[in-house]
This record gives sequence, C-alpha cells and structure tokens, in this order.
Amino acid sequence: MSKTTYDPLATEHLQSDLIRRSLRGGLIAFGSQAVRFLVQFGGTIVLARLLTPQAFGLVAMIAALAVLLDLIKELGLSAATIQRPVISQQQVSTLFWINVAFGGLLAVILLIAAPVIARFYGEPELVPITQWLAAGFVLSGFTIQHWALLRRQMRFAAIAMIETGAELAAMALAVGFALNGAGYWALVIQRVASPALTLVATWVLCPWRPGLPSRHAGIRDMLGFGGSVTGFNLLAAAARSLDQVLIGWLWGPVTLGFYERAAKLVLVPVNNLNAPLYAVAMPALSRLHDQPARYRRAFLLIYEKFAMVTMPPAALAAVTADWVVGLLFGAQWQAATPYVACFAVAAMTLPSMLAVGLLYQSQNRPADLLRAALLDAGMITAAVLTGLSFGPVGIAIAYAASGLMLRLPLAIWLGGRHGPVGSRDLALAILPSLGAAAVIAGSIALLRQSGLLTAATPLGGLALSGVIAAVLVFAVFLIVPRSRRALGVLRRLPQLLRQGTAPSTVLRKV
Repeated sequence: MSKTTYDPLATEHLQSDLIRRSLRGGLIAFGSQAVRFLVQFGGTIVLARLLTPQAFGLVAMIAALAVLLDLIKELGLSAATIQRPVISQQQVSTLFWINVAFGGLLAVILLIAAPVIARFYGEPELVPITQWLAAGFVLSGFTIQHWALLRRQMRFAAIAMIETGAELAAMALAVGFALNGAGYWALVIQRVASPALTLVATWVLCPWRPGLPSRHAGIRDMLGFGGSVTGFNLLAAAARSLDQVLIGWLWGPVTLGFYERAAKLVLVPVNNLNAPLYAVAMPALSRLHDQPARYRRAFLLIYEKFAMVTMPPAALAAVTADWVVGLLFGAQWQAATPYVACFAVAAMTLPSMLAVGLLYQSQNRPADLLRAALLDAGMITAAVLTGLSFGPVGIAIAYAASGLMLRLPLAIWLGGRHGPVGSRDLALAILPSLGAAAVIAGSIALLRQSGLLTAATPLGGLALSGVIAAVLVFAVFLIVPRSRRALGVLRRLPQLLRQGTAPSTVLRKV
C-alpha cells in the first residue's frame, strides 16, 4: 500500500492473505521474542551476579504494585481498539486522551503513596524508588493507542523492532549502571528507560496522530469491553502479586529476592511466548469472528502447538531445578532451587490458561472474561493463603499445585462453554503435551534418584537431561496421531508462507 493511501485505522486489506500475514507475523514476533528472551535471560544472569538478592527484593516490593497499576492504566482500551471491526479517528483520539489522563493520574497517586508504601514494608529506600517508577505510567499513557494500532494493522516487523530495541537498550543501561556500583538503581533505570524508548519509537513508526477528544465519539461499548479486559487482567495480576506482597512483608527483601528471581527466571520465557501469541493471534482471530469454522481451526492450530513447545521444557526444568540455579545464578542463589522447581510446574499450565483468554477477547465475551478471572483469582488467593503457614516454599508449592489440578481444568471448561471452540476441543488439544511432560518429569526424576543420571557440573547434567527429554518428547508426539499430524504442519510451513492460503490438510479438524 502506498504512503499516500495508507490508512492506519483500516483493516480490509488484511483479509485477502490473513493466514500468510499471521504466519509471517508469528515468525517475526516469536523471533523477536527469542532475541528479547536471550537479552532478558542473559541480563537476569549478569545482574544476579552483580547485585544482591536484597536489591532485587527492594524493587520487587514496588514492582508488584506497579504491575497492578499498569493494567489499570491501560483500561483495556488497546484490546478494544484491536478487536473493533471498524473504528474512527474520533474514537481512537478519545481513547488516546483517556489513556494519557489516567496514566498521569496513576503517576500522581504513586508519588503521594510512596511514603506509605515505604512504611508498610519498613524500607525507607522505597520512597525514591517508587517516585521514579511513577514516571513510567506517564510515558506509557502516550503509547497505548499507537501500539494498539500497530497490532491492529498486524505490523509485526515494526512491533518487533520497537520491543527488541527498547529491551536491548534498557538492559544495557541496567548492566552498565550495575557495573559502576549503582546497586538497585540499575534496576530502576531499566524500568524507566524501557517505556521512554518505546514511546519515541512507537510515535516514529506509527503515523497516526490524535485529534481532540469528543464526548460523542460513540465509545461506550469500547469502554465496556475495555473494562472487562482490565478487570480480567487486574484480578489475575492482583492474585499473582499477593504472594510477593506477603513474602516481602513477612520475611523481608532477602527472601523475596530469592522468590522473585526464581519467578523471573522461569516465567520470563513464558511471558516471551505469550506476548507474541497475543500480538499475532488477537488481531487474526478478531478478523475471523464471523467465520466460526475457520476460527475454530485457526485457534486449535495455534493452541495445540503452543502446548507442545511449552509443557515439556517446563517439566524438564522442574526436575533439574538445582542444576538450572547452579549454572545460571551461582552458589549464592541455591536457596532459590525449590522456588524454581515450583514455578516450572506452574509454567507447564500457565501458557495454556492464558491462551484460553484469547477466546473471550477475540469473540467479544466480556462477561465470561470477568467470570473466569474472578474464579481464577479466587483459586490463586486460596492457594497462597493455604501455603502461607508453611512458609515461602509452601506458598510456591500451593501455587503450582493449584494451576495443575484446579485452574487449568476450570479454564478449559469455562473457555469452551460458548463459541466455536468447545471444552472437549481444548482438552484434546493439550492432552498429548501433558502426557509428554509427565513422561519427561517421571523419567528424569527416576534416573536421577536411581543414580543413573549424574553429572560433575550443572551444564553437563542439563545437557544430558535435555537429550533424553528430546528423545522422549518426540517419541510421545510420534505415537499420538494428532500430535504427529501437528508436527507435520511444521514441514509445510514454507509452503504456507509462500501461498498465503492453508491447504485443507492443515486446517481440517485435528
């Protein structure tokens, strides 16, 4: 499309080759996330060796609250812009100024609340940390709608450039300041630099510019949809942050540092998969909302392969947690081993649960979205409170167990109650991956317990375990017919990228 005819709000041109755009976008998005993961993963390791657990614990104390406020700041309006079939300049402009105003309001609230937060934790250093982190809300408020329009237009190359560049620059700044003895300020600088760089890059690459807001823009439905998305994210984040708030309050920054770094180590890869999944699948599925058969085939194609690449590695990490910690963090972090094992179990189920959320958002099911979030938050809260009396490790165990035994089954049941994708479809799509994960965890644990799998170094143990796990997982997937067919799709990926239309063998019922 020429520059003279380009309309940043239009989506009609996407329909003609939606599958090819989605596949290419997926490759770009996941490739970008792979780079970001390496940056985050490597940066996490470097910073863990340069900074103390207390430094991470201090920032984590306010980071838990910042996550909640960040979700409130969005108001779900980026999702509303992406999901809307047709949207006007007046509507996007009004949403833009709402995001800007609300981001500024939250920054002011955080500035005023900084002394209260510091007194709650008994850590005076939290006053300046909180005040500086408040700047991120102002910066992000100017970015939300531009970001949503890039995703709505499926401009994945631009998104990848922005995300990767901001991540690299922010991490480089953090490592540089840590090397110069900045302590926890290195982590604060990283958190402020990322939204600042994203703001500049997003405005450069997205040509849309806001006009004046209007009371008659017709955004009531969009605000309702955005409110539901915000409620969903807020409930999930509040429940997920409860454990860190309680651990920081009851056991202090050192224990929280071990706990938070373990969560970061395991859940960063999960987040690096979920982000591109939403970036690619949300606009694509939203465009298929009125085509149930195509929608069902497309979603299951994504959902099954997502489980295949997330569940087995998480199972392997759970039974080799001591080697993972020893290799990546060093001897001073061995206390984080049980947390890594528990979060790895949680990582087996979390991606699939989050992927189910795509059903609610792309099908415009706000009431179901809130209901699912409320139930899931209740289960997480109950698990954290149940494990509280057993200490921080008890909290981690309870969180992991609730995901595997309660939260994932409930998410599948609720997600498939309405719409073209049923609960049975969802369950059958991930059962082979759950089976492969169980085989890996059981086999590696048995080999280690019997003494048949030992290693002089963590690297050697992980390498040998990885080879065994790879053989086992491919054996399971080749035995199960639907997983064997799913693996076959990967061989036809170049054909799909060239043609832009999926062969019937790919989009048939799997």
